[in-house]
Amino acid sequence: MEPVIEARDLAMRFGEKTVFKNVSFDVRRGEIFVILGGSGCGKSTLLKLLIGLHRPSAGHARVLGEELGLLTGQRRRHALSRIGVMWQQGALLGSLNLIENVALPMEQHSALPPEARSALARAKLGLVGLGDAGGKLPSEISGGMLKRAGIARAMALDADILFLDEPSAGLDPITSAGLDALIMSLSRETGTTFVVVTHELQSILAIGDRCIMLDKSAQGIIAEGDPKLLRDNTTDPTVRAFFRREAS
Repeated sequence: MEPVIEARDLAMRFGEKTVFKNVSFDVRRGEIFVILGGSGCGKSTLLKLLIGLHRPSAGHARVLGEELGLLTGQRRRHALSRIGVMWQQGALLGSLNLIENVALPMEQHSALPPEARSALARAKLGLVGLGDAGGKLPSEISGGMLKRAGIARAMALDADILFLDEPSAGLDPITSAGLDALIMSLSRETGTTFVVVTHELQSILAIGDRCIMLDKSAQGIIAEGDPKLLRDNTTDPTVRAFFRREAS
């Protein structure tokens, strides 16, 4: 399978602090790729770098053939229309209902009339199980529904890649399992590539086709591969402690 993301020798520093260095990996089209690791290891920083919110201190990351952080103008707008992002808290606008929130990227990146945008937004909400909730405000729905609505908005432009930042954070186990099932279903049905940042072990093992594990002390990748195989076969004490929930 062709890579849709190619990261080579990435480093990220803020002043004198090195977050990570020498980070290289590929993400293949259609897979669910997980970026995992403990708190403070640089998972969310790496996600922001991939989508162009940060520029790397060294190396490069190409997403669908482009370094998003280097693009400007129409070329940047076109490249960003091919990816979708769901942030940890959903990042929905509280003054807009769910249909309006999901339709917002269409308003910004397409010439569709309002009626078509609303119809497509309802369809996206239907894909995530919120077909009857389009008229509700974000404050009127549960945390799990907020996450689903955030995914629907990320899918608004039929993105090639969806980036999910800690999708299970703050959810109870049943709601989290339902969200995992949704991600796997969307992956199978739409062929969309998912890049998921998380430290939630059950979700990693449930949804991940492949993963990289970042480590704060090592300042980079300490493991890569099928998360189930890493859990069962790793000899690295840090990786083993993570997957077996052992205290360090």
